[in-house]
Amino acid sequence: MLTEKIIADRQLNAWSIPVVTPEQFLKPRKTKKSISKYANLADLAIAVTGKVFVPPRRMTVSEWAEEFREVNQPGAYIGPYRNETTPYMEEPADELTNPDLRGNVFVGSAQTGKTDGLIVNWTGYGAHIDGQDMMIVCQSFTAARDFSMRRIDRLIRYTPEVKDALARGSQSDNKFDKTFDNGMLLTISHPSKNELSGKPIGRVAITDYDRIEDDIDGEGNAFDLASKRTTTYGSNAMTLAESSPSREITDYKKVVTGNMAPPTTGILALYNRGDRRRWHWPCPECGSYFEGRWDHIKWDNDLTGNMDKAATAYMECPHCSYHIKPKQRKKMNLWGQWVKEGQWIDDEGYVQGKGNGSNIASFWLMGVAAAFVTWPQLVKTYLDAEDDYLATGDETALTKFYNTDLGLPYVPKHVVDSELRTPEAIQGRCETWTYKRVPPRVRFLLGLVDVQKNAFVVQIIGVAPGEPFDLYLIDRFTIQYSDRLDPNAPEGKESYLWVKPAAYLDDWDKIKEQVIDAAYELDDDSGRKMTVKLTLCDSGGAAGKEGSDGQKVGVTTNAYNFYRKMRDAGLGSRFHLLKGDATPGAPRARITFPDSEIAKDKARRRAEIPVLQLNPTINKDNLDARLDVLETGKGMIHLPDWLINQGMLWFFAELTSEVRVPGKGWQKVAKRNEAWDLFYYAIGACVSSLIGIDRLNWDRPPPFAADWDDNPLVIGAEAEVAFERREFKQFNFAEFGRKMG
Repeated sequence: MLTEKIIADRQLNAWSIPVVTPEQFLKPRKTKKSISKYANLADLAIAVTGKVFVPPRRMTVSEWAEEFREVNQPGAYIGPYRNETTPYMEEPADELTNPDLRGNVFVGSAQTGKTDGLIVNWTGYGAHIDGQDMMIVCQSFTAARDFSMRRIDRLIRYTPEVKDALARGSQSDNKFDKTFDNGMLLTISHPSKNELSGKPIGRVAITDYDRIEDDIDGEGNAFDLASKRTTTYGSNAMTLAESSPSREITDYKKVVTGNMAPPTTGILALYNRGDRRRWHWPCPECGSYFEGRWDHIKWDNDLTGNMDKAATAYMECPHCSYHIKPKQRKKMNLWGQWVKEGQWIDDEGYVQGKGNGSNIASFWLMGVAAAFVTWPQLVKTYLDAEDDYLATGDETALTKFYNTDLGLPYVPKHVVDSELRTPEAIQGRCETWTYKRVPPRVRFLLGLVDVQKNAFVVQIIGVAPGEPFDLYLIDRFTIQYSDRLDPNAPEGKESYLWVKPAAYLDDWDKIKEQVIDAAYELDDDSGRKMTVKLTLCDSGGAAGKEGSDGQKVGVTTNAYNFYRKMRDAGLGSRFHLLKGDATPGAPRARITFPDSEIAKDKARRRAEIPVLQLNPTINKDNLDARLDVLETGKGMIHLPDWLINQGMLWFFAELTSEVRVPGKGWQKVAKRNEAWDLFYYAIGACVSSLIGIDRLNWDRPPPFAADWDDNPLVIGAEAEVAFERREFKQFNFAEFGRKMG
């Protein structure tokens, strides 16, 4: 009785502890971290027990995607994921959970659905089914953020099973890591030594592999670094890499057999490590299986427009020559099969043979089988890229087409038999016109200057109409002597010192005298002359002597000062500096203002000195291809036979002084390469905004590119020339050596 009284008193007392019923006890407290999806602790216990003690479903990644995945891409497709859309992705996806494999490599074009079918579906499978930790590696921090927002967040938002599997709480759904109820921790990252080493992760997926450097902080490639993280997981370990190929072939002469990819780096090198599977499909007419390739695609090339040509696209069966229509491709894909290296498909449509053994499943899908691009679209893209090359000599669009649309490494047009590119072969194509005169087709002249330690090497090049434009060599000479008298000259004999571009600004005045103010007689016996439209000079070089202010004076400094001098003299539009830009992915030509970046005084950091930056690889590829052109008006390089008559055979050696080394770009094989460099300068100048030749209409040209009678750069026979080049007797060091001996 006493106890009951005490309890009753406490209930009436303001300071008493309230009585808690069993129902109230089971109801969780509502706090910031409360698990709000559960009505009470009993509901939570039932849910957790159901997830912990119920074994995971036995299903493959493609089966999971077919049953559970919802796709929401407004403007493209909204609805359930269907394997029949990309049937070639089923086997690669299912091999991700094969306990006998440790790696998975997929090579394909950008329109195959490879990222969605592999990485996104694998992520959803792990979050919903087995709960193994996973890392997704993108090529950069920005790409990782974009992948998280566009791919993973949409997977979670629109696939109910994945959304329900996401753990509750403010720390469970971040931009770069997400936690799920089954224990899976998903990390979205970018390649670095720290990210790809350290704590173990059973599953790693690398997207756009060829956009990632081959060597991560000196530790090796991303695939091998990622594979090391999965080692402790044994049969559950898996490293995936997918990409379209974009690396250069390292040996064009190597004969490739079977399913092997040509020697290269990146994703195709990983593909060659694996069992090398290719996608084969049956001809709807004869039933024979074959691998669909770009060279099987045909079209009517006699039509005029690219759109009309592309509309006639079809695939020719290599067995029976049947014309396969684009609409028949979907059914062919449904019957397609992956064939390993060493396997084949018999007449009954069954895969035979054991195949190449490897613990890496590797797949290479040709772009003609890609579900999200049609054959007419491929043909249209190709024809446009070819037109772009013919108009500009630039192979960038073709490279993108082969890499991105076809899933193939690109073989540049300059890859020809090296025996054909010899000085003697170049000599054999020389033409005849009068020594140092302007041929009739030339519309304007460019002066190109290469700065040497003790000389300015000059080429005058004429530009003529064409698709793309033609180039003519008008003159080649060296500015060797300055106006500075030699103090050590013999008494009574006037002698001049050699120019020193890195040391003396006054020596640069010789460029104005002998190049900017130059004029060349037309080859029509009229006596008229053509002046130089634009002079371009290399701005790079080593440092020279110290100036009065104690600062190093170098070629670049003097080049900038000489530009200022020409600009102040009203010649800024006729003289321009240039420099090679070897930055990966740099455009073929662009104008920059590097002086604003290097000025130490922030107050002087203003755009003052424009410099034409040229991509040497792209422009040298263009030059190399032009040296194979033998048709006037198609981008031909025209060389005069007076080079031979004047004993200038060394010019042809300079023009063949560089070779393209796969993976390294253009490399010098001879000491002197001025002829080569100055020609590529001319090409870069023409395609830059300084000339804008790609937009030039030769039928209605601007005045500087008009016919001679209407061209303001053509001056009369009586007009004074701004300079008269002083001729110096050439000194023969070989003869001098013989006399000394």
